[in-house]
Amino acid sequence: MTDPESGLGGRLAVDGSIATEVLIVGSGPGGSAAAHAFAGSGLDVLVAERGSHLPSVPRDEIVTAMHVDKRYANTEKWYDASDGKPFTPGTYYYVGGNTKFYGAALPRFRRQDFERTPMQEGFSQGWPFGYAEMEPYYTRAEKLYRVHGRLDEDPTEPEHSEDFPFPALEHEPDIERFAASLRAQGLHPYHTANGLEVTSQAEREEERASDGTPSFADRKSDAWNRLLKPALDADERIQLLTELRITRLIAAKDGRRLVAAEGTYRGKPVTIHAERIILAAGAANTAALLLRSGVANSSDLVGRNYMVHNTTFLVGVHPLRRNRTAWQKTIGVNDWYLAGDDRPPLGNMQMLGKLSAETLKGFFPLLPRFLLKWVTDRSIDLCLISEDVADPGNRVTADGERIVVRWKRNNLAAHQHLVGNVRKAVRKAGFPFVLTRLMGIATNSHMCGTTAAGTDPASSVVDENCRAHDLDNLWIVDSSVFPSSAASNPVLTISANALRVADKIRAALAP
Repeated sequence: MTDPESGLGGRLAVDGSIATEVLIVGSGPGGSAAAHAFAGSGLDVLVAERGSHLPSVPRDEIVTAMHVDKRYANTEKWYDASDGKPFTPGTYYYVGGNTKFYGAALPRFRRQDFERTPMQEGFSQGWPFGYAEMEPYYTRAEKLYRVHGRLDEDPTEPEHSEDFPFPALEHEPDIERFAASLRAQGLHPYHTANGLEVTSQAEREEERASDGTPSFADRKSDAWNRLLKPALDADERIQLLTELRITRLIAAKDGRRLVAAEGTYRGKPVTIHAERIILAAGAANTAALLLRSGVANSSDLVGRNYMVHNTTFLVGVHPLRRNRTAWQKTIGVNDWYLAGDDRPPLGNMQMLGKLSAETLKGFFPLLPRFLLKWVTDRSIDLCLISEDVADPGNRVTADGERIVVRWKRNNLAAHQHLVGNVRKAVRKAGFPFVLTRLMGIATNSHMCGTTAAGTDPASSVVDENCRAHDLDNLWIVDSSVFPSSAASNPVLTISANALRVADKIRAALAP
């Protein structure tokens, strides 16, 4: 049942309290996957989403609404600890979370991403479970997200027990030309794993802006349409409440269990009594909630080891050749992802959605639109991602209601090496002018690490099943449990792990 306007489905008591067997905080890729896994369990499940359903705008206004008017921005300001200045984070409070805005990139982490690995600076930390345990859940998540992909092109692709559910989205002509040039340079461009459902060039044109904006026709697989909505439709004991913000977790006197969560429902105080609580509010908000509640932090690691990726947007421009591609996110390169004979791991190259004058206007408001259009009509647009290494000094803290982020870049030399390699490849591919922009603290949609998983309670917040070491009935299923950030998009890994954790909870309850 979704969003009852009165009575909360008969569960609201006179004193403003609700009772449920499972409370899931957040409806992004972790919370929605957990809810999906509980369908048919016989448990009462309440999904609390602080935001609402995404408002719609006309298709021809969506890019301006997103990037210029900032009409979808609904996150409070966060604060940079280095100078105390506020910034608008790259995250959103809506049903489905950030997946309503992502580019539907759904890769698996590589086998080596789960292992302790030397980087140019420090070490990528090992996970308390490996790829082999995650593999069946990756397969399950790929089916739910209806992932399109191809297995025979990327040498770093880990083994799959089954092929991708759907064939890869084919390159459009200008991207195929780019791929051919990369192959001629000895690289291995591959068709990326993607969750966009398009069957014609006309549909691709309509989804041109869907990397970074909502899909007006709902063709993009996201946490709402592929995970949470099917769960709500399948099981009436699963309920979603929007505009329900959880502000504090309440522990029992013995300190080993949570007994309730306090918050506000559409502006009114509410207390939710839950037998099991699953947090999936995102790496910053999950950590802030735990810190405000004073729970699960005997290790003093809640909020620490905050990671985002080192990310550069790279634009190659050919002044005499237009790029007429509609959906550009079909190609990736991982030739520098793993360590080579003479270098550490560097990271991933993937495409951005096709940039436009309206997209760039939000970044460069003083530049004239005609100049931005001239550039983007002739550009090929890439995103370069390198691993950010866990550092306890990089952290999220809660200053009352304010979220404060302390983040100092690391492993930057490896990222600069990656940028240099890609710059050369793009120029060899026929784009003589190359522009780059290293993204800053606000580009944090891939943030992770603030409640890292591990086997030792002194050096981690949750165990290998993502249950808090300090509490018997608290689990975390968002990216905050990642011990390392890898150098890849996190959504599929978040959802696969949430399916895994929910299965563990259900197995423990089985008679």
